[in-house]
Amino acid sequence: MIHCFSTRSTLWSRLVAGMLTLASGWLIGCSDSDDVAVVGDWRRRSDFEGVARQAAAGFVINNMAYVGTGTNADNERLTDFWGYDAARNTWTQIADYAGTPRFAAVGFAVGNKGYVGTGLDNNSDRLKDFYEYDPATNAWRKIADYAGSARRNAVAFTIGNKGYVGTGFDGNYLKDFYAYDPAADQWQRVASYSGPKRLGAVAFVLDGLGYVVGGNNNGINQKDVWAYDPAQDTWVEKDEFDDEETVARSYGVAFTIGSKGYVLLGDGNNTVWEYDPASDSWSDDRGDFEGSGRTYAVGFAINGKGYVTTGSVGTGRLDDLWEFDPNKERDSDD
Repeated sequence: MIHCFSTRSTLWSRLVAGMLTLASGWLIGCSDSDDVAVVGDWRRRSDFEGVARQAAAGFVINNMAYVGTGTNADNERLTDFWGYDAARNTWTQIADYAGTPRFAAVGFAVGNKGYVGTGLDNNSDRLKDFYEYDPATNAWRKIADYAGSARRNAVAFTIGNKGYVGTGFDGNYLKDFYAYDPAADQWQRVASYSGPKRLGAVAFVLDGLGYVVGGNNNGINQKDVWAYDPAQDTWVEKDEFDDEETVARSYGVAFTIGSKGYVLLGDGNNTVWEYDPASDSWSDDRGDFEGSGRTYAVGFAINGKGYVTTGSVGTGRLDDLWEFDPNKERDSDD
């Protein structure tokens, strides 16, 4: 049988085919992930004005961040401290830390005072002494020694009128916690969480709960998350990071912005992880940190923005400062 096609039907077939091809192209273009805007923008700010360093300590008082101690590229322990005014984007040197030069210490603030202690000295001996900084007088004074063992790479957070310090390494991995009451100048043992011991974890505070995330135990990065309730003196295990092994990390940074907690950097990748306590869930929708990946950095938050400064890449030390806005669409030109 011979099939005959008219010129009109042939043209119609070609027209339909062309329309389908064009529509298909539109659909493919709309599904391109490159066109999806990432909300969460980083921009470079004024470099940390002290020498580049790693494993510094920091705290925030009245929208001023204070960063100091650590080790330089020659592994010399440091005592210099610097204040960062985010509104002016400027650094100012303050009084040197009054204790032994150190790195891998912790810092926290209660009210209008800052506190720095523990860490390693020039001989890599572990420390337990603590000092209080008063910005009104620009002076440090010694306070009661930490009540736990001398240690390095612990975590610290503040809830209400007390600071909390725990985990770390004293020759063994640790999970104990102590609360510091500035009014009484006393440390008191509080409950330990039920998970593995660790060093190099990070911490943040949301809704009156202190969260401890990640860290390392015997060479294995941890993925579990624990929340401490001081009113009940109890810990509750929260949703751990997703199952991806690259998410588990130690020696990273964490901060709180609004009602969310953020964890990034360390010996994981550059992904910014956002924790929502309302749903007890983690999201990586905020994209990646736009600076160099690093360990042993300092993270803090001021007025709805997160900041990352200092740290190390291999044997190199860093002094750059980056500001994170979780609500701004990413701008590659920043």
